[in-house]
Amino acid sequence: MENTQEVYSLKNQFLIAMPHLESADFTKSVTYLCEHNDNGAMGIVINHPSDTNLGDIFNQLGIACTNNRLRQHIVLAGGPVQTERGFVLHQEQGQWNSSVQIGTDLYLTTSQDILESIALGQGPESFMITLGYAGWSSHQLEDEISQNFWLTCSSDQDILFNIDIENRWQATANILGIDLNLVATEAGHA
Repeated sequence: MENTQEVYSLKNQFLIAMPHLESADFTKSVTYLCEHNDNGAMGIVINHPSDTNLGDIFNQLGIACTNNRLRQHIVLAGGPVQTERGFVLHQEQGQWNSSVQIGTDLYLTTSQDILESIALGQGPESFMITLGYAGWSSHQLEDEISQNFWLTCSSDQDILFNIDIENRWQATANILGIDLNLVATEAGHA
């Protein structure tokens, strides 16, 4: 039997992992949803640091950069899918090869030319770099939300680019007025 459930798009929203979600890739995670439709969803985790910094990426790609602060920029673990692939989430539109607008003044770029621009100090001022992404098949995310694995809320560019990584989970829940430390870890239905 075909699933005729209509999908309400959560594109440009945050997914906040509930405290009881204990998947290594999503524990206490905040995921920015870049796309969500009948075919599934794609997002990037915005608060799990990887073991890689931008200097490591520059070295691997042969990109020269002498700015030590920039080289120390943390690269995030964006999710468990295609973990060798880089994604740059940024505010300023540029002329990079593989760049798509995914929100108001928000772009996702996957081409190396943006990294070259960043290394030269000519890239976007506000950006985050992730390796990998999170993906859900058709209606999988809706099922997980109904099972109480996720909360959703509007995205906030201040959280994306200005809040320290370790504070993003609670800062995102604050949008909803929730203290995640006080949320019950078990769900029940009356």
